[in-house]
Amino acid sequence: MSKQGIHFNISERKVLLRVFDVLVVLLILYLLGNSFHFDYFTITKENWTWIFVLVLYLWIFGTIFELYDLQKSSRIEKIATSIVFTVSVTVLFYLLTPFFTPLLPENRLQILFFYLGILIALFSWRLVYVNFIVSARFFKNVLVIGETSNMESMIDALVDSDPNYKIVGFVNCEKTKLGEVKFNTIPEYDPKLIEEVIEKENISEIVVASFNLDCITSEIYYKLLKLLERGFPINEYTQVYEDMTQRVPVQFIGKDFYRHFPFSRNNQNKLYLFFHRLFDIIIALVGLLVGTLFLPLILLGNSVANRGPLFYTQERVGKNGNLFKIIKYRTMIKNAEKDGAVWAQKGDARITVFGKFMRNTRLDEFPQFINILKGEMSLIGPRPERAVFVKELAQMLPFYETRHMVKPGLTGWAQVKTKYAASIDDTLTKLQYDLYYIKHRGFLLDINIIIKTLSTVIFFRGQ
Repeated sequence: MSKQGIHFNISERKVLLRVFDVLVVLLILYLLGNSFHFDYFTITKENWTWIFVLVLYLWIFGTIFELYDLQKSSRIEKIATSIVFTVSVTVLFYLLTPFFTPLLPENRLQILFFYLGILIALFSWRLVYVNFIVSARFFKNVLVIGETSNMESMIDALVDSDPNYKIVGFVNCEKTKLGEVKFNTIPEYDPKLIEEVIEKENISEIVVASFNLDCITSEIYYKLLKLLERGFPINEYTQVYEDMTQRVPVQFIGKDFYRHFPFSRNNQNKLYLFFHRLFDIIIALVGLLVGTLFLPLILLGNSVANRGPLFYTQERVGKNGNLFKIIKYRTMIKNAEKDGAVWAQKGDARITVFGKFMRNTRLDEFPQFINILKGEMSLIGPRPERAVFVKELAQMLPFYETRHMVKPGLTGWAQVKTKYAASIDDTLTKLQYDLYYIKHRGFLLDINIIIKTLSTVIFFRGQ
């Protein structure tokens, strides 16, 4: 058995980033308070609320500004902007929070020291993370065993989701082989060499990626069984994919689909559903109230730039396949679909200038709070699609209509995790995220989606 190297999984690296962000910031502020004339923020038992509020703000705004995005965090030039935004907004909110944070100091330089202390702390720790943790010594070396038919797409999906996940080779488990194959310079190994490869390449995990387990030869089966009995990590591809990407890989699920959809108990949990609905009503009322503040601007922009009806209604498919009319502010030219239903594209020429502004700022979505109040939609869920497209997509994408198990949402896991769907491949990706939400929905995931929705709005994504 190989001596497995140290490596951190995705969840472990996210926890590592959050914990050390806090520890390093508190350490720097402690050193400032004990080495210089800095007394705005002091770390004592009596001031525990100051620490708690600072940590809370740091984590919330760090999530909003994507400070814990592992792809960004692996490059200092990519994460630098997130650090500056996070520190700036955290300090601003901290200064403006009464009762739970220190009184504003008479010497305003104290605020500057506070800001620079947090900024320098985060930059210093993230430089250590980029140059040490995100390095080859902490890569997770993986051997994939499966059929060659889908091997390339499977390998690409895993590698793209985690910069520290390194697939060093694969073993073709098919009984009938068509010769040696190479995918992106990843070598193929003979089944007889599995144990030798584990030792030589310092393999940490074996991933079995097979649509049909009957395809696995008895030779490979007994080798895997021996490795498992010795405690070597062996995992099934779809579960690894779901854990790493937070998507359900519907395109890789075969006839035993029922094993992959043990949908969250929260779909039937009365307490969760009650509070989910209560939260929907509260947010919808607040949203409509805020929407009225923008109404004069929208009326003016519509009369000058759109020149037509203010509202736009369209039939969409809701929970259990029931149809309802979604309400939005009109963002396209009049009679945009006079020749029939057309997929909306990014940069669609039918969108007016003012319509682009409303889509980028999400102002066009405010009338949907009426749909939420009526119970036709929820704040969080898969985006509702038109019946004509649902029929078309259901024929091309497996499990597409499973999205209708829950109410459609104003925002959702797919909306905050991926780009605007302008093709079948994009729609497949969104479906994977939607099914992940239905499978794992709960209070924590809902809160995560709300926070990420703020990031989506701030960075003008998804439209």
